[in-house]
Amino acid sequence: MIPTITEAKTLLKKYNSEPHLIKHGETVSGVMGYFAKQHDSANEDFWRVVGMLHDIDFEQFPEEHCVKGIELLQQNDVDESVIRAALSHGWEMTKSPYEPQSYMEKILYATDELTGLIGATAIMRPSKSCMDLELSSVKKKFKDKKFAAGCSRDVIRHGAELLNMELDTLIQETILAMREVEQSQNAEKSQSEGA
Repeated sequence: MIPTITEAKTLLKKYNSEPHLIKHGETVSGVMGYFAKQHDSANEDFWRVVGMLHDIDFEQFPEEHCVKGIELLQQNDVDESVIRAALSHGWEMTKSPYEPQSYMEKILYATDELTGLIGATAIMRPSKSCMDLELSSVKKKFKDKKFAAGCSRDVIRHGAELLNMELDTLIQETILAMREVEQSQNAEKSQSEGA
């Protein structure tokens, strides 16, 4: 089966309880949706589901990341197309058997680490927001290898190459995607507080 966004989020929460991991899944899902609108709008929900599930095994099985996830998703009858796409982001960093091949898989590979770097850069700003974050700020932090050291610059660069995209373009587009995600999260928060 190909889960809905809601089902994918429920599945992510089944194996992950850390709020920052849930938020990362939501962020990557939103970023994937942003890029899907530009490149494959008919399959936007599929892209979002892949983004939501990409780190399903990370909290419980960090040493088997992108390998144990195959088993977890298979146990939940998730379609092979989702499994392959979601876990291809770990190619060369983990023992994931999947090399990113489709444009969608390359987007996930390129933006997963980048969302972490952009998010960390935003948190350092007075606004703690992506809404006023500029490309130049992220580029400055990109060059500082000690800042958000867990975010692989090599993977981000390689991802841009796989996409035949300038690194600056990839970073700028991902900032715009994360602004969209932040706006959506703020709207949901306001709605739930007003209810």
